[in-house]
Amino acid sequence: MISNKAKAHIALLSVNIIYGANYLVAKGLMPNKIEASALVFLRISGAGILFLILKLFVKEKVDRKDIPRLALCGFLGVATNQFFSMNGLSLTSPVDAAIIITAMPIFTVIISYFLLKEALTTQRITGISIGGAGAVLLIYLGNSDLGTGSLLGNIFVCINALAFAFYLVIVKPLMSKYKPITVIVWTFLFGFISMFPFCIEKLIHTDFTTFVVSNWVSLFYVVIGPTFLAYLLNMFALQFVKPTVSSSYIYVQPAVAMLLVATISYLVVDSQYKGDLTITKLLCCILIFCGVYLISSGPLKWFKK
Repeated sequence: MISNKAKAHIALLSVNIIYGANYLVAKGLMPNKIEASALVFLRISGAGILFLILKLFVKEKVDRKDIPRLALCGFLGVATNQFFSMNGLSLTSPVDAAIIITAMPIFTVIISYFLLKEALTTQRITGISIGGAGAVLLIYLGNSDLGTGSLLGNIFVCINALAFAFYLVIVKPLMSKYKPITVIVWTFLFGFISMFPFCIEKLIHTDFTTFVVSNWVSLFYVVIGPTFLAYLLNMFALQFVKPTVSSSYIYVQPAVAMLLVATISYLVVDSQYKGDLTITKLLCCILIFCGVYLISSGPLKWFKK
């Protein structure tokens, strides 16, 4: 019999494999087939409808006092997260985006220290410093002419990581009080309200008649995979693990993204991603991984008093 904690870890691993593949799938749609903001609209509304259907089978009311927190979760974890994630990815390399997002555990630890009063040990401070250095260096590399990266796109992805880190910490008390689907439906409702005025125009001007079968398949994946399934699995996991544990699984994403980019660069002669895999970016990735390891692991003996 698999324990709930083990199921939570399996769910988190699955979430980040799905996200890792999404960097390349979504990038293939933007901006030639669909603008980033229009894709955000379809992700939030499409997944929101699916969550609402599931909610029909779960009768649970929320306390009025929790509505403001749910609204903030929707703004940060759905609207802001999705808006800057897709707009950032449309401007930068899928490799850069996947590596920068791994800074999320660093943000989560800092936010947890201030909001949840979780201990900030010497080991964690060291991890934050090392990982943060890797993230800042990679964002700066967006100025390079190599590959498809961009400084603005990298900054947008960083904002996305910061917003979702806040969300992971803020949503935790709600996960202990309500069923996951109840929290998801409310957060997507507020997320939809928040993003609507910024995304509806781009959707209206999208020409879906130019979509071929592969574009529809990619769109289906983006809505169902990293939106519907990922949020559902992440909510399930947060019932049994801390936000810092959940965010630490994010290092799976660049591994998947790099593997896919490397495969495409090898198979396609004139691949636009050939310049995205460099030694410097790999070094940044290693720095962030080391920082996350120090943050999420138990006390190491050289940090003990």
